[in-house]
Amino acid sequence: MCLVLNRMASVLALGCLVLTALPLEADDSRPNIILVMADDQGWGETGYYGHPVLKTPNLDAMSRAGIRFDRYYAGAPVCSPTRAAVLTGRTNNRTGVQSHGYALRLQEKTLSAALQAAGYATGHFGKWHLNGLRGPGVPVLADDDHNPGIFGFDQWLSVTNFFDRNPVLSRQGAFEEFQGDSSEIVVAEALKFIEHNSSSGKPSFTVIWYGTPHSPFVAAEEDMRDFAGLDPASRNHYGELVAMDRSIGQLRKRLKDLGIAENTLVWFTSDNGGLPNITPSTVGGLRGFKGSVYEGGLRVPAILEWPGRIHTSMICNVPACAMDIFPTLSAIVGLPDECHLHPLDGIDLTGVIDGTLTRRPQPIVFNYSGSTALTDNEFKLIEAGRTEKHYELYDLSKDAQEENNLYLSQPDLADKMLGMMRDFQLSLQASIDGRDYVEQQVNVGEPEPRSWREVEGYRPFFEQWRARPEYKSYLKD
Repeated sequence: MCLVLNRMASVLALGCLVLTALPLEADDSRPNIILVMADDQGWGETGYYGHPVLKTPNLDAMSRAGIRFDRYYAGAPVCSPTRAAVLTGRTNNRTGVQSHGYALRLQEKTLSAALQAAGYATGHFGKWHLNGLRGPGVPVLADDDHNPGIFGFDQWLSVTNFFDRNPVLSRQGAFEEFQGDSSEIVVAEALKFIEHNSSSGKPSFTVIWYGTPHSPFVAAEEDMRDFAGLDPASRNHYGELVAMDRSIGQLRKRLKDLGIAENTLVWFTSDNGGLPNITPSTVGGLRGFKGSVYEGGLRVPAILEWPGRIHTSMICNVPACAMDIFPTLSAIVGLPDECHLHPLDGIDLTGVIDGTLTRRPQPIVFNYSGSTALTDNEFKLIEAGRTEKHYELYDLSKDAQEENNLYLSQPDLADKMLGMMRDFQLSLQASIDGRDYVEQQVNVGEPEPRSWREVEGYRPFFEQWRARPEYKSYLKD
């Protein structure tokens, strides 16, 4: 494996675009890569963290077979920003994705485009939400100028935002109706893509972005049997997670049946922290929920399984995040630095796999809705307030619930971390202004966030979609 990666690195050093003309060799042993992401699954919503009612046997088995990240963070406390962070290795505001429903700038360099250029077959399945459209998910239009294909996906079966049972999805612009649980549907479709490329000897990069357990919560009755005493929203929410976990089992089993599990890297996580008003709580005792820069809004479950490389179960307490995915996979595959846009905010986590990385060498910084949070290993500094700023400092190794503010009692540490935060904020402003790009500015024409109801291409479908649970409140007369 090492020799193959070194050989590929020497070729890749010529640059990403050159690789589009290079044929794959028969002995190519680069891993298949599958990125799986839940939609609104909180840090506490797994069996392996002892959830009081929810059982997740397949995620539990996956965690025992690979690396369980106990301090893993989304890119931001809401969905679109984390998706941008995964694909770019950069914090969301550098990429133009300030919040949910913002479009990823066309000037960004993406993981999918880099792997596509390196000879991988690339496929996206499920929620996209990087094209500037808000509202419940609708199938992505073929002429959408920010569709997954624009960012390096050969094939895509995608929807603009969250989606539920019996979804309508877009296969590269052609709308298709499906019956059944949405998580199982996108996994089954992704497996067809994986199997096809496996049979041709081509490594594949597959993104599976669920719509579960985002509202509106619609679960099958049999998936809610263990939640009889809960309120309807909570029953359906947890029922959706039961089906999602089952789809994880279907994915892992099929990879084994195909004989490719050993050389397939599967990275599971969620796009932001858990939801409020769900019983029992979604965040495992952490403070805050989705939309907050406290731990409950940012910390999410994460597992990395790769049987051919990760041979024993590991629990990682080194802080890691969505921005780390691109640089880590770059190191594994041997992508050149030219495939990244700088500055990168993520780091290469291969040291976690081989046991050499025990502390994070640089902080993780989040900037969302007027608040900035900087996590430097055990310590976390928060700056909040749009006009009058206030500050909080926590030792997460002793106070994961963020109850004991050390800002005034630890002035030296607070000043040091505040200096790091100011450096980040200066760098971030340069990125927002477009200084990272060759053009030294943001190109004109990037769409502003808008509802899909404003897009003429969806108007012919309004009447037939009016009764669907995810659309009915949006398409009232």
